[in-house]
Amino acid sequence: MWLSNSSIGRKVVMSVTGVALVLFLTFHMSMNLVALFSEDAYNMVCEFLGANWYALVATVALAALFVIHIIYAFWLTMLNRKARGSERYAVSQKPKSVEWASQNMLVLGIVVILGLLLHFANFWYKMQFAEIIGDHFLGEFGPTDGAAYIAYTFGCPVYVVIYLVWLLALWFHLTHGFWSAMQTFGWSNKIWFERWRIIGNVYSTLVVLGFAVVVVVYFFKSLC
Repeated sequence: MWLSNSSIGRKVVMSVTGVALVLFLTFHMSMNLVALFSEDAYNMVCEFLGANWYALVATVALAALFVIHIIYAFWLTMLNRKARGSERYAVSQKPKSVEWASQNMLVLGIVVILGLLLHFANFWYKMQFAEIIGDHFLGEFGPTDGAAYIAYTFGCPVYVVIYLVWLLALWFHLTHGFWSAMQTFGWSNKIWFERWRIIGNVYSTLVVLGFAVVVVVYFFKSLC
């Protein structure tokens, strides 16, 4: 099959799944920002996206995208290292700002995965999973009290530091991933090469800052 047997096909799978996950991150970040303006409204969103069938379908789809993305990431990394050393993609030009991220995408990816596992334990396990199994108090609060879980988690300085480090790794991963996806899609000609780099950096920065603002604001709220 072309998507698995061809180098270009594997890169297309990586790019498509990556873009889909970025869109989800954008939605998730936007949802989290609601908590800064109204915790009641945020909890209403959490209740709407609980263990309902559409939320479960979306969760399974996201999990599938994530697993495919990880498998192809490791696959491409191993093949490319075997063929060309540590370079991930063979392209004619590459902005200096993505050099470090390009050479460390595997490490960044591992950090992102570990951060996601912690995030699942702090939120998804105590919220949606608790609703699925019918145990509404797996955590400290009810499964739809997302604002309380945010306040509880980011009231701990250790979690704040871990999440900020995770978000920094995510930023590097997104900026390089966005740029390399445009390369794969063939949308990075001489005119758009620098434009896509800037667009990717700005977009990734806004997404990561959106998450980070929630972490920092709730940490300082816990000090009051």
